[in-house]
Order: sequence, then structure tokens, then C-alpha cells
Amino acid sequence: MSTRPAQAKRPTPSASPAEGAWSAKMDRLRSRRKVQNRLRVCDDDELRQRFDETEQAARRARFVAEANPGDELAELQAAEADAAREAAGTALDAASEFLTFRALPRPVLEDLISEHPPTEKQTDEGAIFNADTFPAALVSAASVDGMSGEEAEELLTGWSAPDANALWEAAWQVQQESRVELGKG
Repeated sequence: MSTRPAQAKRPTPSASPAEGAWSAKMDRLRSRRKVQNRLRVCDDDELRQRFDETEQAARRARFVAEANPGDELAELQAAEADAAREAAGTALDAASEFLTFRALPRPVLEDLISEHPPTEKQTDEGAIFNADTFPAALVSAASVDGMSGEEAEELLTGWSAPDANALWEAAWQVQQESRVELGKG
């Protein structure tokens, strides 16, 4: 049992309106959703082409309808073109696989880069990471779907160069995307 007298608790001063506003702002900043990228993988060229064509047709029809307010035929054609685009998009989505990648917190990305240092030759060429080992590690670490490092390596080495590059870019690009801007004020 302590012989020290109990200290009276001092009342905590109420937060000022400015402190309350800052606290609320900080809570919003802490809860920001991390940036994500989705990579569509679809081997059906006809579906991709049909979607592209219906998307262009819908844009043209919408342009004509907006340029001619009150033209019921133009509005009807725009609505039909939108419906065709939606149907083509639904068919394309059904035939596609999607891989989703998220932005990693800065310290996690920096640690991952440091775990894959460039070779001496790569360093001489200005590389900041090992181009042979880092891509699969990043694809795996950024994968929302749970892709392992081995699976990432399998895809990066087994796919064609353009497809492998698109996979790498989806994971790397999301690490570079910013949603903040420096304003004048």
C-alpha cells in the first residue's frame, strides 16, 4: 500500500475549435484509402475490340445528342449506344481476370527496394534496385489478390514481354501515383 497522498486530477482543458478541426482533419488523413490499380487480363480479342467500338460509338452518339438539345432521335440513339456499350462491357468483364495492386506505405516500399539492391553493373547504369529480383517482389507485395512471389515470377517470366511489362507497370505505377497537389494559397 502506498503512503503517498493521492494527487488530485487536474481537469483537462477543452480542445480549442482549431485543435478540434485539426484532429478531425488528421483523422481523415489517416483513414485515406490507399491508391489501387486494376490490370485487366483478357485473351478474347473480339470482345476487347467490340467494347472499344461500342465505347467510341457511344461517345459519338452522346456528342451528337448534346450538340442537338431536344432532338429525340439523337437522344434515343445515344441511349441505345450507351446500352450497347454497357452490354459489351459486361461481356468483356465476364471474360476477363482482374489483378489489383495497391500503393505500399513509403517505408515498406523503401525496405523492399533495399532488400533487392542492384548489382554492380546495374548500379553503374543508375538502377536503384535489382531489375532481376525486385519486379516479382513488388508485384507480390502490392498484390491485393494475394499473389505470391513465386507466382509473380512465373507470370513475369512466362508471359510475353508486353504482358509482363503491363503486369510490372500496374504494380510499379500505383507506387508513383499521387493524390495530393501543391496549391497556391
